Order: sequence, then structure tokens, then C-alpha cells
Amino acid sequence: MPTFSVNGMNCGHCTQTITKAILDVYPELTIETDIPNKKVTVGAVDDVDGVEKVKAIIIEAGYDVTAVNA
Repeated sequence: MPTFSVNGMNCGHCTQTITKAILDVYPELTIETDIPNKKVTVGAVDDVDGVEKVKAIIIEAGYDVTAVNA
């Protein structure tokens, strides 16, 4: 499961925005957010193309992805 480090994610509204943006494109994914550590973990994405697409979705939602641990 890839984990994205998301700069600027610091409240529940941020996590809702990111979660909704991802689920709008990939409704089948499971998403876990960790506000104190600014992490978003996405289940069921196991290929590089999918990871890059999720990263692009988070960026398009207005956040900066600083790292990805796939």
C-alpha cells in the first residue's frame, strides 16, 4: 500500500478533501489518513501508474506530495 507524504494536510477538512478527490476517481480504494504525520495511505494500488495517478489527484486537490513510499 503506497503512503504519500502530503504537505499542507493539517485538519479534518483537508483529509475529507483528499479522500473525496481520490474516491471520485477510484471508489474502490481504501484510504487512511494520519493528520499529525501528514500521511495518506491508499490500499489496492500496486502499480506505478496507479500510484502516479493518485499522486496527481492529491496535487490537483491543492496539496503538495513531498514523498511516496510505494
